[in-house]
Amino acid sequence: MNEEKSVPFIEHLVELRTRLIIIVIAVIIGMGVAWNYSGDLLKFIEKPLTGKTYLTEIKKEVYLKVKELAPSMYTRYKLDQEITAPQKQRPLNYSAPLEPFFIQCKISMMAGFVLVLPIVFYQVWLFIAPALTRRERRMVVPFVTAATVTFCIGAMFFLIIIWPVIINFSLSYEAEGLQSWFNISSYVNFCLRLILMFGLIFELPVLTLVLARFGIVSYQFLAPKRKYALLASSIIAAFHADLITMFVIMIPMYLMYEISVWVALIFGKKRSRVEEELPGESA
Repeated sequence: MNEEKSVPFIEHLVELRTRLIIIVIAVIIGMGVAWNYSGDLLKFIEKPLTGKTYLTEIKKEVYLKVKELAPSMYTRYKLDQEITAPQKQRPLNYSAPLEPFFIQCKISMMAGFVLVLPIVFYQVWLFIAPALTRRERRMVVPFVTAATVTFCIGAMFFLIIIWPVIINFSLSYEAEGLQSWFNISSYVNFCLRLILMFGLIFELPVLTLVLARFGIVSYQFLAPKRKYALLASSIIAAFHADLITMFVIMIPMYLMYEISVWVALIFGKKRSRVEEELPGESA
């Protein structure tokens, strides 16, 4: 006889409220810690605006190789001007009196959220823990660790690899009579939104690992649905205006699904031998 009593729906809501309150308090504390570093974080986000990124270094190496192998082409297309082009200062601009203050708050809140990710994921685990077995509850440390690390990897992947690509593409439209004039709110909000999105995208393999270990999803369930995952990735990416941003969201999102499929295959709950023999017996 099952001695566990069903918990009323209202108690689930109370539990959810408690977890959310703890998360909010933790984020506020993290925000206070990150406040003094918000200026440095803003400078890091602004760095691609100078036009000097890892892309410019790659371009420089390619142009020097062209100079070595095809000097006439190097001269004809004036590639030396690309190599020796000075860095431009493109300061962000604001139009509302308290706009920079609110941007500082947003940056501090995002940084504070990242700082307290272990607490956030631990509260999520505590909320779902009553539905788990004693053996499954032992996975709390691996879950919190993996979820925190993968979110940070996703955020850093975006900031270091993808963000310079987006800004470099945007700056490529600069020409005589057409200059960039970035608003600080639009610039930072766009960046923070994508940081959060990439962090969540990289959480997909961890979520799949947990669900697969509990037997909720499996390789056999996920593998045939690749085309739907590609379609869903395209739809989610389509909410962003420019084509480059759409692709840099769609491709990692689908790749995370592909990784999740293999995570389910390797770490998923194995079927019993009896279940595996059933198809052979019926053949």
